[in-house]
Amino acid sequence: MSDLAPKLEQFRTTFRRIAGEMGKLIVGQHEVIEGVLVAFFAGGHVLLEGVPGLGKTMLVRTLGEAVDLQFQRVQFTPDLMPADIIGTNIILEDEQGRRTMRFRSGPVFTNLLLADEINRATPKTQSALLEAMQEQHVTVGGVRHPLPQPFLVLATQNPLEMEGTYPLPEAQLDRFLFKLKVLYPTAGDLHTILDRTTTATVPVIGKVAGDAAELPALREVVRQVPIAREVQDYAVQLVLATHPDQPDAGALAKKYVRYGASPRGAQALILGAKIFALLDGRCHVAKDDISKAAPAALRHRVILNFEGEAEGRTSDEVIQELVLRQS
Repeated sequence: MSDLAPKLEQFRTTFRRIAGEMGKLIVGQHEVIEGVLVAFFAGGHVLLEGVPGLGKTMLVRTLGEAVDLQFQRVQFTPDLMPADIIGTNIILEDEQGRRTMRFRSGPVFTNLLLADEINRATPKTQSALLEAMQEQHVTVGGVRHPLPQPFLVLATQNPLEMEGTYPLPEAQLDRFLFKLKVLYPTAGDLHTILDRTTTATVPVIGKVAGDAAELPALREVVRQVPIAREVQDYAVQLVLATHPDQPDAGALAKKYVRYGASPRGAQALILGAKIFALLDGRCHVAKDDISKAAPAALRHRVILNFEGEAEGRTSDEVIQELVLRQS
């Protein structure tokens, strides 16, 4: 445990420095910045939901600048094709007329991929990211092409009730470690945004984690944090309670949920809770850390039935009931 203490302090310092740099441009979204960085250090993908104009794209771009990683952006549109994301094989002809096949990589070959307005593309194109997100490689023409490491997808989406959007397939939703909601700024935050964006002074983002070897080391610190069986059992019971057919399911889950969170939801709970424990200066995970990670880790994995959607229920309500009941 003593060997973990200096690593813990290094982790907290780096985390806070990156959050501070991002806060120079992103105003008021402290929980969103924290959630993105938690997923980043846990090695998971993030889905950001909010109406246009709230700085979702800027947040992802700012993260890329702060950690000094390669960054690519794809604007998802209804006419976007899978090859526009992962790449395709092209035929080249040399001076002797011989033809060869060569793979031309797409924008997915980067460290941070911003999938902007991902739910404006068709499900076929959305699914092109499935292999990349889960396996860290893509397969084109039967040939596997590994992606650069680290590789993270940070996707933005507009609320589904907006015109011209397609719901993400459940299999793809489950690949995101966290789903974070970007809320509208307060009046005070709006004043700060105007002060920063309508004057001649533009904040400059500094490089925080420029060493390529630093990120894997910090991620390894997260996985070294011990967790008691009792706390892990709390996470397991919380995930099982999201399933309406389970005896311990909550009242809202039994009435409004079509199916609950997958085992990936439990993994997201544990990894997120370990980082929250580190940020609190502890070398062990508490039940409160699990509860804090629950909304972001489970809200996109709890799928409501028709009755729940018709009555305007949300997965957050289901999760809140379960957390309150189990705590």
